Amino acid sequence: MPHHLSVRIDTNSGFCFGVIYAIQMAEDLLDEQGYLYCLGDIVHNDEEVERLERRGLRIIDYEQLHQLRGEAVLIRAHGEPPSTYQTALQNNLTLIDASCPVVLKLQNRIKSSFDRKEKIFIYGKHGHAEVRGLLGQTSGQAIVFENLEELLRHELPQQLTLYSQTTKSTDSFYSIKQKLEARGYQVNTNDTICRQVSNRDKDLRRFAAQFDQVVFVSGTKSSNGKVLYQVCKDTNPATHFISKAEELCPTWFQPGQSVGICGATSTPMWQMEQVRDTLLAF
Repeated sequence: MPHHLSVRIDTNSGFCFGVIYAIQMAEDLLDEQGYLYCLGDIVHNDEEVERLERRGLRIIDYEQLHQLRGEAVLIRAHGEPPSTYQTALQNNLTLIDASCPVVLKLQNRIKSSFDRKEKIFIYGKHGHAEVRGLLGQTSGQAIVFENLEELLRHELPQQLTLYSQTTKSTDSFYSIKQKLEARGYQVNTNDTICRQVSNRDKDLRRFAAQFDQVVFVSGTKSSNGKVLYQVCKDTNPATHFISKAEELCPTWFQPGQSVGICGATSTPMWQMEQVRDTLLAF
């Protein structure tokens, strides 16, 4: 009797609600009109993007947006700067706005802070889609930093307003605030970090600890994927990173082992199910 692997998918893994909402919107429109433009990758997962492209999704960049006239364009969960909405008005484009409500709330808060002439600092990843939208609320004047060391290279005002990209870790955000206060700065913090995402590392640690091996499924472009994979690997060193089921290697596993499958906020459930089915066939 062969000792097959016992495999379980993490129920807390997979798309966050912002991504589910954007993809649902895209699919409904693709059913209706057969094609749809989307500004930037709808999700940082090549396999899911390819699946939607086969259904008629057309991914465009800013340059192509400026050439486009009279079409409908989807704005993904990450949100966009005001300049994108201006371009749409000038080019007679209909924007289908799937910006995540958590991101929109943050954009509005940053805009109000900026209107009050506060000195704004954003903890986030340079060039990230969400961060571009946040910077746009301040006409590009806010300062983005990836860690405390980078922040301290700037001439800091005595009083500063601190924001964070929605997918950052709450622990690091509050630790930055504390360290600034210890240096005598007055820090006005606005915590708009998405709990659905920031709670995942705790959930993931609990999940990863239960198995002989863990398979972490994520697109290589996902920054959230890199962070969560590290969380898994720290908890369970027998963690493998793959971006599709084809990358699974039978030699990684011993007969009868238990395997947990988890992924990033940009990993579709169908992909984790494919990984499960491939493992069960070993």
